[in-house]
Amino acid sequence: MEFYVPTETGEFLAFCGALAALLFGLVGLFAPRSSLKFNGLQLRDGTAEGYAAARSLGGFHAGLALSAVMVAQDWAYLAVGSAFALAAFGRVLSMMSDASFSMKNLALLVAQLVLAALPLAYVFGLV
Repeated sequence: MEFYVPTETGEFLAFCGALAALLFGLVGLFAPRSSLKFNGLQLRDGTAEGYAAARSLGGFHAGLALSAVMVAQDWAYLAVGSAFALAAFGRVLSMMSDASFSMKNLALLVAQLVLAALPLAYVFGLV
């Protein structure tokens, strides 16, 4: 099996979105302390369970994105785009309900919307 890099513009954008998701997932998997700090989180009691949860979540994102990169199918890009769209919805919900509006949260929302839009635009034929 050879590694496939798309040549069509729309599929290449979806592929790049999945690669970015893979990168973010790998950071969470291999550098959970940095990932937690970037998101403004800290462990309360210093136990290993918090790092295990951060690594697990990073591994989940990396696994989902890696599967999309490896199979390069519409339904896999749909899964990655839908996951980021729902994550963006959760961030908007938090900004409205939890009074967590900040420039950092707004920037992360924009990043999530872009990572959702790249694969979804390809899947739905917009690019």
